[in-house]
Amino acid sequence: MLLEAIDHRSGQAYCYAYDERTVHIRLRTKKDDVDTVHALHGDKYDWERTALETRLYKTGSDQLFDYWQGELVPPHYRLRYAFKLTSGEEVVWLTEKGFGTEKSQDPLTFFDYPFLWPQEVLKPPAWVKEAVFYQIFPDRFANGDPANDPPGVRPWSDSDPGPYDFYGGDLQGVYDRIDYLTSLGVNAIYFTPLFEAATNHKYDTADYRKVDPAFGDTALLKKLVAAFHERGIRVILDAVFNHSGEGFAPFRDVREKGPESPYRDWFHIKEYPLRTEPRPSYHCFAFESHMPKLNTANPEVRNYLLDVAEYWVRECDIDGWRLDVANEVDHEFWREFRKKLKALKPDFYILGEIWHDAMPWLQGDQFDAVMNYPATDAILDYFAKGEIDARELGSRINRLLASYPQQVNEAAFNILGSHDTPRLLTRIPDEAKAKLAVLLQFTLPGTPCIYYGDEIGMQGGPDPDCRKPMQWDTARQNHGLLAFYRMLIELRRTRRALSEGTFRFVYAEKDQLIVLRKNAEEELYICVNNSNREASCHVFEPEPVSSAANGQSGPLPGRERGSRILPEAEVILGQGSFVRTENGLSAALPPFGWLVASVPLGRFDTGQGDML
Repeated sequence: MLLEAIDHRSGQAYCYAYDERTVHIRLRTKKDDVDTVHALHGDKYDWERTALETRLYKTGSDQLFDYWQGELVPPHYRLRYAFKLTSGEEVVWLTEKGFGTEKSQDPLTFFDYPFLWPQEVLKPPAWVKEAVFYQIFPDRFANGDPANDPPGVRPWSDSDPGPYDFYGGDLQGVYDRIDYLTSLGVNAIYFTPLFEAATNHKYDTADYRKVDPAFGDTALLKKLVAAFHERGIRVILDAVFNHSGEGFAPFRDVREKGPESPYRDWFHIKEYPLRTEPRPSYHCFAFESHMPKLNTANPEVRNYLLDVAEYWVRECDIDGWRLDVANEVDHEFWREFRKKLKALKPDFYILGEIWHDAMPWLQGDQFDAVMNYPATDAILDYFAKGEIDARELGSRINRLLASYPQQVNEAAFNILGSHDTPRLLTRIPDEAKAKLAVLLQFTLPGTPCIYYGDEIGMQGGPDPDCRKPMQWDTARQNHGLLAFYRMLIELRRTRRALSEGTFRFVYAEKDQLIVLRKNAEEELYICVNNSNREASCHVFEPEPVSSAANGQSGPLPGRERGSRILPEAEVILGQGSFVRTENGLSAALPPFGWLVASVPLGRFDTGQGDML
């Protein structure tokens, strides 16, 4: 065994409370280097009577490493543990003191999980993993009230938006289209900012307690949220607490009065008088002078923003905040933010915009989830750019899943495009390939989000081209793509394995993928052929594998060698064939084809064995 590749730390994504009774432990090893991993664990104050050995299962692999996971239920909420690794005849033990070839007789040298505190468990709202979100950019979705249009709005039919253009979209327009959103099947809405601001995107807030008059007013927002709730649709809004707009009253006061302003410490002023050229004399978002950075270390600012966050929950009963530029705001602010919002509404969803490693924000004291840009990049690198093959795609997704606790992955916000990126069909002009990317998006752990118009085939390059007005002319909509989205949304609604089940790649080679989602009821196999030729995939499993659902070893019913009990595989969507045998599985797919096959659980179970 290559000991240098083995990694475990007692904390973060390697040892964490999954729920109020269960602890997950993980281990990393060199790829294909270790045959089995077991955890020796027990209560540190009652070791002799509580010591047990539990098998860990390989949950994924990347190009360099295998990732293993076990599920433990410590009877007294405390845990002390060590790892036993085998490779052929070689046995290695790993404790907190390092490696050894003999089992340590001193549990004091083992890893320690001191106590499982229920209040410290990261518990994203249960509804999130069952949600399908739809993102609305209000100025471009629908114009329901021309009377509130800003001056100089462009005709809705103009499809070449400039960065400073307005089209007149508003909340009344959204209200008028609730039937469309209901028929699509989505059950959660994400609005980009709604509050008064000078720009069309509203990320430069002027008044945090006022709906922008071009969108409507508080009464209309309240009416809209209530109407969505009647349809079983949740609503989250966009909070911009990293910075304000230059029209924000406290900033205008600082600009007018300089160091004499009582709001001078609300911002990060480097020198007076304020200037914007060649660069602002105050910290901003990026170097955008119209977006001055707020000083959330100032108790006055902190209390003001926290009051704003609570106000809209109380006033309109919203279900979550998406937090803009979340990683540039101090952690202490977000900790207080979480306490207040969760006290007000326990199933409130706190979603951070973070493009990189977000583990510091996902430890139970700040966010429930982040926008899953690393998964977006992996999917697009494969389907859009062709820069990686299926094996590398699987490696990147597996590495990402191993980087976060399982409940974080279950609440991840999975997107293929947004108001900040080119549209899906612009990145992947081949509709057949684009559908494969969407299928994988809906297959990943977490919640998928559709950017308005992607479901009808709208195209657009980088901002502002990706912000064209919604195409409501049905003659110009892609009805085949719309039907595809509706079908996948219905699939997630009716097949709970896609929202609550385990996830793994059972096949990933060149242009073909097979993903397994599994819960207590069934296995779902999602098979993808990302090539212009027919393809067959074969997965051979010469030995029965064990169930990881309950941590027990041994062959499952129907898996004993020589058994003739075979699974009842049914292709429920897509084209091609799928066959389960006692030694593995086979799938045959047409060019750029896909299928979803269902296997009832209990007839044939793959557990969580080797992957990739």
